[in-house]
Amino acid sequence: MAILEEPVKEVRTLNNYIGGEWIESAGPLMDVVNPATMKTIARVPVSTAEEFNAAVEAATAAFSDWRSMPPVARARCLFRLKHLLEDHFEELSRIQSLEHGKTIDESRGETRRGIENVEVACGIATLMQGLYSEDVAAGMDEYLIRQPLGVFGVIAPFNFPFMIPLWSIPYAIATGNCVVLKPSSEVPLTSARLVELIEEAGVPSGVLNLVNGGRSVVNAMLDHPRIVGVTFVGSTPTAKLVYERCGATGKRVIAQGGAKNFMVVMPDCNVERTIPALMTSFFGNAGQRCLAGANLLLVGNDDRFYRNFVDQVVEKASQIVVGYGLDESVQMGPVRDPQKKQRILQYIDSGIREGATLRLDGREGFHLTDGYPRDCFLGASVFENVTPVMRIGREEIFGPVMSVMRAPTLDDAISIVHASPFANGHAIFTSSGESAREFRYRVVSGNVGINVGIVAPMAFFPFSGMKDSFFGVLHTQGQEVIRFFTESKVVIERWF
Repeated sequence: MAILEEPVKEVRTLNNYIGGEWIESAGPLMDVVNPATMKTIARVPVSTAEEFNAAVEAATAAFSDWRSMPPVARARCLFRLKHLLEDHFEELSRIQSLEHGKTIDESRGETRRGIENVEVACGIATLMQGLYSEDVAAGMDEYLIRQPLGVFGVIAPFNFPFMIPLWSIPYAIATGNCVVLKPSSEVPLTSARLVELIEEAGVPSGVLNLVNGGRSVVNAMLDHPRIVGVTFVGSTPTAKLVYERCGATGKRVIAQGGAKNFMVVMPDCNVERTIPALMTSFFGNAGQRCLAGANLLLVGNDDRFYRNFVDQVVEKASQIVVGYGLDESVQMGPVRDPQKKQRILQYIDSGIREGATLRLDGREGFHLTDGYPRDCFLGASVFENVTPVMRIGREEIFGPVMSVMRAPTLDDAISIVHASPFANGHAIFTSSGESAREFRYRVVSGNVGINVGIVAPMAFFPFSGMKDSFFGVLHTQGQEVIRFFTESKVVIERWF
């Protein structure tokens, strides 16, 4: 077994970060396990509601001074943070691979995307600018000011422990708000290191707080009267619940849910470019992302094209190297834990029972580098003859499973896409501008790809979503998240 450089050398018990201090939790501890080696790498507390309330009190106390600080001064903290993140780029990336399992290249990509959000938030002095009009009536002027609201909660998922908190935190604090972050208990090390660097960047005590925990912390966040808004990324059932609970208590909310993304392939696509893009889309991050390809939908009645294309897909997927993500030669790491693996296996069994053809079986038939325990590892699986009514064709699997479907025409393909309750990141692969425009114009999807398999917006564009993939009005990233974290105050002014 190869000796790989791991960024965490000994088992560490994590603390909460409240009011500028790292405080031991009174709650019980859970093991954090490296899914590649099944070794315990940390212990994380299941914090109490009282500990969350203490974090809200600290944030509330810090809010007045922080919101009074000029935006350019707040931005200087983010500039320092950006440089610190660059200095610790490799360390942060390796922590993500260690606790999540994704490959080191995927972690480096996540780190880069997270830093890009900090870079955009550094422009807060202009992003927060309002509007001004003279002489809206005789002797009267009118203007709009964007002001912070108070304390926000951020609930982060397990699949992107670095990037997704940074969809919210830099913008929230840049606009003058304070934050309480609840990281996923499955991957808490990345958030702990991020908060340490934010502290080092000079963000004042209480502006950012971290409370580890589970359902009790989430419930405390959703119920607390001083939490003015919440951002959430996770499954659709939980996103719906967060959305409803925030509505009941008058909180602002961005609740991003699950997905079942269709990759629509036209017969005029560039096959040599399309297949590698599909491999990354379906099997990158072991399929554990809301922008992953789930259903491969081939358009047309040309059986020869269909067979040749699918055969190449299966051949390419069968060659994916599976192993410990810190190994530079590995192309796909493990799924996050044994329970998630079992859930994926149940979907594969379901597909077989419902009559789909398992062309590539990723349950056992894959080469695992260096003999690591197989508890969390899977290879790529490819099903043919899948219909939209099958479970594997309609439900989010969140694993490295591709379901292949067919549609006679692009119009039929769009109808199949629209039958899904999800609408997060659908894509088309084609050499036809007409087909691309038709798809872009008609398809209901928050993010649309044209010859792009992972439809991930840059930090200065919103991360969109529609239907059961998103609950709310405004989205994370870009100008929309600035509006989410601020209130528009309109002043109508006349002087005598």
